[in-house]
Amino acid sequence: MAMFLRQTTIGRVPLAVSMCGVRLGERVLQIGLNEPAIMAFVAAATGLTGQAELVVLDEKDAKRARRATAETGAGVETRVVSSGRLPFDEATFDVAVIHNRDGLLGSPETTPGNNTIRECHRVLRPGGRVMALEEGSPSGLLAWFRPHRPVTADRGTVAALAAAGFRAVRVVADREGYRFIEGTRP
Repeated sequence: MAMFLRQTTIGRVPLAVSMCGVRLGERVLQIGLNEPAIMAFVAAATGLTGQAELVVLDEKDAKRARRATAETGAGVETRVVSSGRLPFDEATFDVAVIHNRDGLLGSPETTPGNNTIRECHRVLRPGGRVMALEEGSPSGLLAWFRPHRPVTADRGTVAALAAAGFRAVRVVADREGYRFIEGTRP
């Protein structure tokens, strides 16, 4: 009976990875680190012909990321960037994934969050996609036992992405504890 009550990812890719839509050969930039396993799976989806870069805010997250990629065998270049400009040329990446579950972007009025979004816009190629992973509504049996915190419909990420120049910005889904927000660089 216990096997029916727990969710397992053995033999399947986590929903957060599938929602990012990363394909073989793509160049993907990930900013922030919520769950190292999700970061490693997204990086592995690029394959040997792709490129995966991770930008984190401190060395502690960089160590967590390196440990997770070593376990999965995903090739990820991890960089620690405290703030400011991302160390990449314009139009370098096909996909940018912002791990915002822990509030990396802050509120829409916060300058560092807005700067992160503007920098994502700069380093994405025209037609490139951004996917923000935020904390969503609790789900599953474990949600019954966790303190329920209501999640607001929009933390300002949709408006911030649109203000930075992304088009077709929308909340794609709110499942498995994540809210998925997507936009495209024109």
